[in-house]
Amino acid sequence: MEKIIRIGTRDTPLAIYQAKKVQYYLHQEGYPSKLFLMKSEGDLIQNMPIHTMNKIGVFTKKLTNIMLSGKIDMVVHSLKDVPIHLPNEIVLSAFLKRGSPLDLLVYKGSSNFLYNSNTHAIIATGSLRRAAFWKNKYPYHTIIGLRGNINTRLKKLSKNPWNAAIFAQVGLERLGLLKNFKYYKLFSYEILDWMIPSPGQGIIVISTLKKNNNINLLTKKLDDKETRLSANIERQFLSTLSGGCMSPIGGHAVIKNKIIYFTGVLLSLDGVQKIKKTIKSTDYKNIGFKCAKLILKQGGGKILEENKKIFHNKL
Repeated sequence: MEKIIRIGTRDTPLAIYQAKKVQYYLHQEGYPSKLFLMKSEGDLIQNMPIHTMNKIGVFTKKLTNIMLSGKIDMVVHSLKDVPIHLPNEIVLSAFLKRGSPLDLLVYKGSSNFLYNSNTHAIIATGSLRRAAFWKNKYPYHTIIGLRGNINTRLKKLSKNPWNAAIFAQVGLERLGLLKNFKYYKLFSYEILDWMIPSPGQGIIVISTLKKNNNINLLTKKLDDKETRLSANIERQFLSTLSGGCMSPIGGHAVIKNKIIYFTGVLLSLDGVQKIKKTIKSTDYKNIGFKCAKLILKQGGGKILEENKKIFHNKL
């Protein structure tokens, strides 16, 4: 393969970091590459929450269409942004080894507001899942919306009278920001190990054209089998719940000694209702499906319908 491999990515700092990581791996294999940067619809529209845009693939669709046109050879995504249903011509050809799937709280000043039920705190997040988890645990706090790339969100946190904001741990780690917190004493942070992550969180994935055999043989070298397996389980769970932007859904698969430990959770938008299930199994193909069915059987269907009604009434 003598040509330069064309890699598509969003032009945010984190997306560029992730694409450069793939570029480095390709270079190690002896293949030159070039990055093609673009702004997604989700990046361009900053004045409304993602879930109110009522569209699928707001961070991925433009890049996917460019690849379908033949102008680029692959796209590097954060897996949690990738829709469950992709065009037939597209395949997720490589799942890079997973980083941390966890969320963390970045806060200013003291963390007393976490432990004092009499303290009124303002927490910023643009994620329905994170907001619902927080409301479930801290119903006396106020949640406000927060959009933008990681650096933009940190700047907004520093300039506004908010106590904290919630981020994916892996994004802050990949950009080296957690080290800067300690050095400059800008913020403090706490890992939220009780908050079940979004399906696919912490995973970099490469999408390619099915027909591009040469590219797919190359990306196969970057594929981490355990990460792919965990990702497929989590996305099966999400798909079975017909999940998307309208409901707070968390799902996380861990594999130890060929045994899968999968935790799935569904919450109401206000965080009051929460159904959480953990399954231990060796059934790689159906564990996500089984967990979702358990949740639906125990009241999850009603929660999904209520969330859908609330969501559409707000549009």
